[in-house]
Amino acid sequence: MTEPLRATEIESAGVTGTESPRVSEAGGSRVSGALHATTEAPRVAVDPFAATTRRIGEPHPARAALRAAGPLVRAEAPAGGPVWIVTGDELARQVLVHPLIVKDPAYAPASWDRRTAGLEPAAAAQPSLTTLDGPAHERLRRAHGPLFTARRMSGYAGRIEGFARDLLTKEAERAGEGECDLMADFATRFPLTVVCDVLGVPLDRIDQAIAACRGMHSADPEEVGGAMAAFGELAAAALAEGRSGLAAELRGRVPEELTEEQVHYLIFTLIYAGQLTTDPSLGFLLARLLHDGLTGNRPPDEAGELVGETLRLHSPAPFTLWRFASTELELAGVRLPARAPILVDIQGINTDPARTIGPDLAFGAGPHYCTGAQLARIELRALVEVLRADFPAARLAVPYGELRQTDFGGIQGSRLTALPVRLRG
Repeated sequence: MTEPLRATEIESAGVTGTESPRVSEAGGSRVSGALHATTEAPRVAVDPFAATTRRIGEPHPARAALRAAGPLVRAEAPAGGPVWIVTGDELARQVLVHPLIVKDPAYAPASWDRRTAGLEPAAAAQPSLTTLDGPAHERLRRAHGPLFTARRMSGYAGRIEGFARDLLTKEAERAGEGECDLMADFATRFPLTVVCDVLGVPLDRIDQAIAACRGMHSADPEEVGGAMAAFGELAAAALAEGRSGLAAELRGRVPEELTEEQVHYLIFTLIYAGQLTTDPSLGFLLARLLHDGLTGNRPPDEAGELVGETLRLHSPAPFTLWRFASTELELAGVRLPARAPILVDIQGINTDPARTIGPDLAFGAGPHYCTGAQLARIELRALVEVLRADFPAARLAVPYGELRQTDFGGIQGSRLTALPVRLRG
């Protein structure tokens, strides 16, 4: 069992990039010196952030090594310097709710290149669900939460099935008796069509959304800037007078002090995350579904179970987004300095052979649990149902074991390089 975190509380907030909050012991005395922990986290020689390409059934080369080293290990961060990686399930759930471990990029190591690290703007400059902490995060979360409940998202199920059917039919018509690669366009177009429809972005803007999402992965800062400008246009289109959708509802629910540009950023995060989360999961789900076969008797919720197992084995994000120690603290007997970057190894924990049955971490846990988790599950389940009902003869065009996945490096996830399919058998 991992050692519990030290109980502390933040006395002040709203820090800048160089300030640290004052911290007090739960009993009231100020922490003014070193903590009791003296143990250093084991250092691992493997690089968990390396870009690799491997077969679909081949384990990630670093996951077992991270797990074997202990519940908290130290590695080299992509932007330089140390990063502490949580590999134990129990410790991970403590970290995901601890008030001194925060997401605000203002706490990132001062030496980091923000682009190399993939950091968002600091919360003070750009409030968002993924950078705010504490009461400010709770307030913004209350604005989003009721819009993305399971009940609210289930109301879109029929439209989502319709999108899946239409897009797969077009793929089948283009391919004829031949094969199509569902990772080339469909895996990106389907989730973006869904999230844009839900938010109220006009569907004639889908190609613009696809180009913007792809532009975010460019190494050219100007291309990334162009992609962000395109997302701003998509958000403005969703908020235009007379438009209906969750974007317009969200604008009426967020704190009044947010500017229109800041609201646009919130809509950008929903569009981009909606694609980034579902796109890779979709490929792994379809590969497994077509490998196992579409016909035969199915248990009542077999589609839901298949979606859940796919998300567990191929987590949309292998790590949490960056978190940082807001002050010097003790974690599992290890003393971490202020600004220490911390990650939770979601993929490693979810696939740990010793893991007990229970909720996985595919969409995180605690106050930052993924807002769009219900929408992603409904999208994936709809795809299973449509494929079985409308394309029962669909099959993989290559043996399952020959499919390959690419790990993009850093804290990004993996995606199938291609998914050749014969939709008409």
